[in-house]
Amino acid sequence: MALALDSSPKDLGVTAIWRLSFSRHMTHVGFFGFGIEIVGTDRGAKVRGASATNEGNMRRIMSRTGITFALVGLSLILSGCSFNVIPMLEEVAKARWAEVQNQYQRRADLIPNLVATVQGYAKQEREVLTGVVEARARATQIKVDASQLTDPEKVKAFEDAQNQLTGALGRLLAVSENYPNLKSNANFLALQSQLEGTENRIAVARRDYIEAVRAYNTALRTFPTVIWAKTVFSSNKPMVEFTASEGAEKPPQVKF
Repeated sequence: MALALDSSPKDLGVTAIWRLSFSRHMTHVGFFGFGIEIVGTDRGAKVRGASATNEGNMRRIMSRTGITFALVGLSLILSGCSFNVIPMLEEVAKARWAEVQNQYQRRADLIPNLVATVQGYAKQEREVLTGVVEARARATQIKVDASQLTDPEKVKAFEDAQNQLTGALGRLLAVSENYPNLKSNANFLALQSQLEGTENRIAVARRDYIEAVRAYNTALRTFPTVIWAKTVFSSNKPMVEFTASEGAEKPPQVKF
């Protein structure tokens, strides 16, 4: 089918010929006189338009998928490198706790000799001596193994008992100042040196334990180790720190 129209619009002042041709597959529109001509195939245009849209969608999907896989891969690499961090830090904290117990036990072992030495010169200080003996008994009865370090009550009971023993020893040492002969006793001087060294070791052991526990607890909460903490090591719980008392950052000075 073809249609031709010749017109001379007066308002344009030019001769315009408009031709419209139809066929099954092509539309031809020409505006001769204006220099405009449009030729296109309807079906091909539709196909090309749909193809371009699909291709764009596919590119966007592939781009997003690629980013997702890259992030997942990066997370797996980072978390894989840190798989052993949690169990390693846990073992370090347990080892530090064992050292704390060793030093407290060392102090407890020194007390019987210390009490016997003081008693030989200051029998009248029976109340002070009895207080030291009883405090030592309570402190040695409370045990906290590595599996109980996540129990705040047990750790606090252990710490309270040790603090009570520290106070009793302080009172005993204050009493010794009233006995010059005691202060010059060779056995007493030896015990003085050993107890002072032990107190310093206790302070260092406590500090190392606190630092190890903080590192372990941090690993349970921060990326990338938190991935393993929530999956493989989901049964691991934060450990309990010692309650830092005033002046705990400095080793105690034991003076006789």
